[in-house]
Amino acid sequence: MENTKVLYISQEITPYLKETEMSVIGRYLPQGIQERGKEIRTFMPKFGCINERRNQLHEVIRLSGMNLIINDTDHPLIIKVASIQSARMQVYFIDNEDYFHRKHVDKDEHGEEFSDNDERLIFFARGVLETVKKLRWAPDIVHCLGWMTGLVPLYLKKAYNDDPLFANSKVIYSVYNKEFKKPFESSFRKKLWMEGISNEDVELLKPPSFLNLSKLAVTMSDAVIMGSKTINRELGQFITSSKKPLLEFQTEEEYMDAYSQFYDTILSKTLHDPK
Repeated sequence: MENTKVLYISQEITPYLKETEMSVIGRYLPQGIQERGKEIRTFMPKFGCINERRNQLHEVIRLSGMNLIINDTDHPLIIKVASIQSARMQVYFIDNEDYFHRKHVDKDEHGEEFSDNDERLIFFARGVLETVKKLRWAPDIVHCLGWMTGLVPLYLKKAYNDDPLFANSKVIYSVYNKEFKKPFESSFRKKLWMEGISNEDVELLKPPSFLNLSKLAVTMSDAVIMGSKTINRELGQFITSSKKPLLEFQTEEEYMDAYSQFYDTILSKTLHDPK
């Protein structure tokens, strides 16, 4: 469809992080979709291992400066941006000294998952949506890739659903076989709260494990994409039982056109069956 706007919220994008199944999709999918006539915006966390000088990141002052309150503590939201010249696309980075200045992504040097990954996930999701509001850019599709984007569908459907920018946005969640192992603390449900979110909405987060966070993301999304060929078996069964529109795993040769057509299908369904 012409004039379609697609917001990409990615856990990993190469060349800023090492090449993985997820980071390669995060890099080349937005470019390919843009080349097919759609308008795109792309976001990822500004992990401390990303070299700002080498990748020519710079702060966007007009978008920075907001404080996000998580667990009764103010956390400044810093927005940085870099350009991938060969793709004619920009990548926006969500940054914060407390959450993203350590030199690893989600585990320390001993392989232990960071104890505040729950708050980092909350900050990233809310930071992206608040920044998009400042950009005054209304996405038709919000495509979330990876577990660190797992709260975006909830926030869009419950906390930001009355915002005109997101009122007609369709959320697509890509599921990968990259999991976190240690469940978040039970306080996660309290920390993520925003006006519009009820206890019933987060009932699935008992406990707040990778599986349950993924189930919540699927429940709150309009459609699902299998980003990996094999995923958690129970999660796969949950997706099937959800009856959500589903795009099965696509090979490197197929995924670009398949994703673009899937977007069009979801939007076309909306036009003929508005909510």
